[in-house]
Amino acid sequence: MEATGWNRMEDALPAFVLHSETANPAPMTDPPISTGESSDEQLMQAFAAGRSSAFGALFHRYRQPVFGFFRRRVPDPAHAEELAQETFLAVLHAAPRYQPTALFRTWLYAIAFKILRAHRRKSAFRATFFGSPHVVPDPAAPSTLDTEILIRHAVAKLDPLDREILILREFEQLSYDEISTVLAVPLNTVRSRLFRARLALHSLLAAPSAPRQKESL
Repeated sequence: MEATGWNRMEDALPAFVLHSETANPAPMTDPPISTGESSDEQLMQAFAAGRSSAFGALFHRYRQPVFGFFRRRVPDPAHAEELAQETFLAVLHAAPRYQPTALFRTWLYAIAFKILRAHRRKSAFRATFFGSPHVVPDPAAPSTLDTEILIRHAVAKLDPLDREILILREFEQLSYDEISTVLAVPLNTVRSRLFRARLALHSLLAAPSAPRQKESL
């Protein structure tokens, strides 16, 4: 991912925060929050209380993981960057309604997943009426390596729900409980589907005739 896109968003953060629904400055007598030592949940609550620096800290913590979330599912890195930025804007606007009933990370990925679903619906609509857009491959992406091409191709063959559960667990490192919350499926379903996905992936990778074709997640 090019740094310029994130730099543009980072430069615009003060303006976005200023015009957000949480723009109620914290009293000058409040002690400054330690963004480096505070938990995600503490930072989000501090931002909801009017401390703009807390949102900046969350942005720096999660901009790469959120971009990676979309990059593994969207073939065009520019689109992945746009969706990641859209996710942070959604967090910004949803901050006044944030309740720390779950980990911030779980809440964040749930928002990202909703944006991904909306993007897929729009892409399907456009493909139906205008045809599939031509995607320029990213020559610098590590997925050009043969091993990763095989893994991507195999993962793309999994059942959609199995694939999402596997990616959330193995790449985003979410817990079973978090995956259950993000995908709105029972915990036992997460466990059984993850086991099934791992078995299927192992079988696909072990097949000697696995096609060597690059596909996005």
